[in-house]
Amino acid sequence: MKAKVLVVDDETDLELLIKQKFRRQIREKEYEFVFAHDGVEALAVLDQEPDIDMVLTDINMPGMDGLTLLVKLHENKPMLKAVIVSAYGDMDNIRTAMNRGAFDFVTKPVNFEDLELTMQKTMEYVSQLRQTLQAIKENNILRMYVDESVLTFMNRPEFETALSASETVVATVLFIDICGFTSISERESADTVVKLVNRYFDVMVKEIIAQGGYVDKFMGDAVMAVFRGEYHLDRAIESALAVRSHIAVLEDSLPNHPNYHPQVAIGINTGEMVSGNIGSATLRRLDYTVIGDAVNMAQRLQSVARPGQIVITESAHEQVGESFTCERIGEVTLKNKTAPVVIYNVVG
Repeated sequence: MKAKVLVVDDETDLELLIKQKFRRQIREKEYEFVFAHDGVEALAVLDQEPDIDMVLTDINMPGMDGLTLLVKLHENKPMLKAVIVSAYGDMDNIRTAMNRGAFDFVTKPVNFEDLELTMQKTMEYVSQLRQTLQAIKENNILRMYVDESVLTFMNRPEFETALSASETVVATVLFIDICGFTSISERESADTVVKLVNRYFDVMVKEIIAQGGYVDKFMGDAVMAVFRGEYHLDRAIESALAVRSHIAVLEDSLPNHPNYHPQVAIGINTGEMVSGNIGSATLRRLDYTVIGDAVNMAQRLQSVARPGQIVITESAHEQVGESFTCERIGEVTLKNKTAPVVIYNVVG
């Protein structure tokens, strides 16, 4: 992931040194650097380029110094983390910087290996904060575990706007159903059913997360997951193959179903869908989810999948046919579709 870094220093030598020392990383697009010469200019740059990930700032500068800039960042951009890069490495300056929200402190003359490690650590923390924010949108119970800076941001108008915002995205939806589980739930005890389905869900969730997907919701004995970003269709199929493989080797000896072997039926579809918080403002209950015809199609493909099958459309097969072995099942009639749909089973 490329990190965009704002360097704030009135000494032009540091700008030249950074461009020299990080030339490989810049060329390979690991880092992008923008520069400002004091705190006032830095705030103007941040207004123009809101996608900056972190700030490296000196302390002693004309105009607005680095310590004042830290206060402004904490007030206006609490999600943005700053690292002090300064020759003033005495304990008083370090304590003041940390108390004003600095994430770390690097002294001049700069050891660029140490600086890069510090930047990597800062980016990891920023990434974790962003993932936490995303999780909050999806699950309000996580609010109790969020640090103060994120809670402050959540109370701002822009966070409320973000909660109500929606977007059209191109993504892949995966539906996994545990085959024949209704008969298990009818004949086994409630405690056995819950423990069993949670165990199977845990297997599925681990494989979904491993491929960069997220669980959108659990629906009875089925799971809906969404994959976004690069190669989202490929990663969804990889996840489905892993789930099918792991579930196939499980065996449970139940009171009314000895030597029970679970199987899954899976439907996958990719395309344009609407992403946003859907629900009832009256109930104060919103689910961050995706909706649209592409999502409905994934569920319908799952409904026609037989135990052990991973069903995709012909258009999806055209995209991944060179990467995965698939077999043509044929034409099927799906709910609310006027024309038959040609489907394929992903073999491996």
